Amino acid sequence: MNTSARGTTAGSSLPRVVAASLIGTTVEWYDYFLYGTAAALVFGKLFFPHSDPLTGTLLSFLTYAIGFAARPLGALVFGHFGDRVGRKKLLVVSLLLMGGSTTAIGLLPTYDSIGVAAPVLLTALRLVQGFALGGEWGGAVLLVSEHGDQRRRGFWASWPQGGAPAGNLLAAGVLSLMTAVQSDAQFLAWGWRVPFLLSAVLVAVGMWIRLAVDESPLFQQALAAQQQRQERERDRRAAARPPLVEVLRDHWREVLVAMGARMAENISYYVMTTFVLTYAVTHAHFSKQTALNAVLIASAIQFALIPLFGALSDRVGRKPVYLVGAVGVGAWAFVFFGMVDTKSFGSLVTAVTVGLVFHSAMYAPQAAFFSELFATRMRYSGASIGAQFSSVAAGAPAPLIATALLKEYGSPTPIAVYVAIAAAITVLAVLCGRETRGRDLAEVDGRPGPDGPEAGPAAAGKPAAA
Repeated sequence: MNTSARGTTAGSSLPRVVAASLIGTTVEWYDYFLYGTAAALVFGKLFFPHSDPLTGTLLSFLTYAIGFAARPLGALVFGHFGDRVGRKKLLVVSLLLMGGSTTAIGLLPTYDSIGVAAPVLLTALRLVQGFALGGEWGGAVLLVSEHGDQRRRGFWASWPQGGAPAGNLLAAGVLSLMTAVQSDAQFLAWGWRVPFLLSAVLVAVGMWIRLAVDESPLFQQALAAQQQRQERERDRRAAARPPLVEVLRDHWREVLVAMGARMAENISYYVMTTFVLTYAVTHAHFSKQTALNAVLIASAIQFALIPLFGALSDRVGRKPVYLVGAVGVGAWAFVFFGMVDTKSFGSLVTAVTVGLVFHSAMYAPQAAFFSELFATRMRYSGASIGAQFSSVAAGAPAPLIATALLKEYGSPTPIAVYVAIAAAITVLAVLCGRETRGRDLAEVDGRPGPDGPEAGPAAAGKPAAA
């Protein structure tokens, strides 16, 4: 039975699975980006009030970066159990953890109320957010990838990726609305809390939809096959090795490719959507609402573009689309800040939008690309480890490094160089990887073969028979 047939026999229709993954990831990214946006705009004043504005922002971004440190741990824990007990159960846990921690941030006392305990508690809740997101991404994209057919996997798997711009759109939109209807004093006093408390409602909606879908059919088949093998070899203790061990043994090259591919994608995104808020307000003297509106417009356009780039990767391959995005974002970084510095709202919107267009070319095929690198029994672990370990070196320090470079040199040029270096690393990593378009996920078995780690008919990167 081919992959397509397996997908159509599942209890949940593919559109329903896609909707559940998209809404769940939107809620999780809303929570995550909400923190980053608040870190750029208000957390420095509320939790580090005795520092000068730029230093306060640096400290705020430091707590933002700490959340990334927990993402690899989330990838390991959720990947291990997701490959053992299923994708769906772990996705429910991640959504509850993320929503609970975000709601708790909305209830936190500030530095003026409880002193140093305020930033400590803020950091602890940020760690919970990072842990939850580390497990969310891999499960969401795999649930769709393993339900769908291989011919249009790039298109369908790109929809959960749309959760990132949709979450950013929602976070920036809610904050923009609050700043529009409140004075700065009101927003600092209590208005910033409303978007965080809203997370509780969004999580309830996400849970209701996510619980309605079935487990991945490919995972169910792999689990049944493993149980049969264990029964046959019970007296020889044939329990499978932990998925993490198999990933590091059989797929370490693919993990490195995924980590390298994430560098430009991760760094450029956080520079052009999170750091740009600080740069536009403090350096180019835009208002907070104007800066948020620019990110809002660009995120809406990106949300529409992601499935288009995903579909394009089904036609021409994952690597060509990804490389266009990496090269484009590396070059655009040198234009980006110059356009922001014109102090024109149109130029600001154009700068962020074009940056996110190039980012979309990397982000859209990423879900299918990473899923197709790993065998079913270790796919959650492999995709999550490759994606989240790189985030510690890429997305985590990106706003922090950009802010520090601006403070040190007083110029955005070193920041553009920083993004360009990340783009070069990504180009090299993608060129070293194989083209995975058309690979049958059921045939990627993870055993070393003559052409490398993946054995099976599609191992060489050739399209599998329909």
